Amino acid sequence: MILKYTVKKSDENIKQILKNKFNMSERFIVKLKKNKCIFLNDICIPISFSIKENDALVIKENFIEDSDGIVPNENIHLNILFEDEYLLIIDKQSGIPVHPSILHYNDSLSNGVKSYFNKIGLQKKIRPVNRLDKDTSGIVVFAKNEYIQECLVRQMANGKFIKKYIAILEGYLTNKVGTINAPIARKENSIIERCVDNSGDVAITHYKILNEFNNLSKVEFILETGRTHQIRVHSAYIGHPIVGDSLYGNSSSLINRQALHAYYISFIHPITNKKIEFISDLPEDIRKLNQ
Repeated sequence: MILKYTVKKSDENIKQILKNKFNMSERFIVKLKKNKCIFLNDICIPISFSIKENDALVIKENFIEDSDGIVPNENIHLNILFEDEYLLIIDKQSGIPVHPSILHYNDSLSNGVKSYFNKIGLQKKIRPVNRLDKDTSGIVVFAKNEYIQECLVRQMANGKFIKKYIAILEGYLTNKVGTINAPIARKENSIIERCVDNSGDVAITHYKILNEFNNLSKVEFILETGRTHQIRVHSAYIGHPIVGDSLYGNSSSLINRQALHAYYISFIHPITNKKIEFISDLPEDIRKLNQ
């Protein structure tokens, strides 16, 4: 990745430019210094180097990183929705976790991305920007370097990174449009399960009913916060758990997982500054619930 900037008269120093113009974190700036990625007028220079108006500042973020022990697996299918030098956006199928774990050491989406990075010669860490549960399908965004990841995480914090989901809930909701504002905490004596609890973190979920049928509701959710299992916990909290969600509701003969799909995502591209958006069609197992 190469970032270019022409020094202005008002610029004080290189560090100020990196922090204020590019919104880089202190941690990332230290990495740039360590790996000699800072150039002024085509010369590699220390960050303390003096600058003057019209100097050409170039950041060449091209250092090699390991992938935190993630082993490649070429058998993991990647349905790529979009790719450029900075981003890899994948439509994840259900039944596959995003991250490796003890039970999924080499069969996660990240294992497949590691294999793909090896194929294209990209020696970078695997950086998913958003996360989905193993049995939730839909869009997952991977940043190809730390700077892009920082930019998108910042957009999540300020509401510019929009995530929309579709779920099938049990029953008919009284309010067809609404907001669930209920804090979420880890359930006592459980590693996985979460619950609504006043001691938890702020969690806000907006919803809109799209369709009702056979005592089921097709609902669009928009997350204002991003807590673990947020939609699943909030749906159960209002008395309408997601169909097939055996952890927070009931198993179902209609579908063998929670009927939850991350169908839409939008954000501002950190380099082009253009809004980009992606839509993932509902998978067959959720579509057939409405037939």
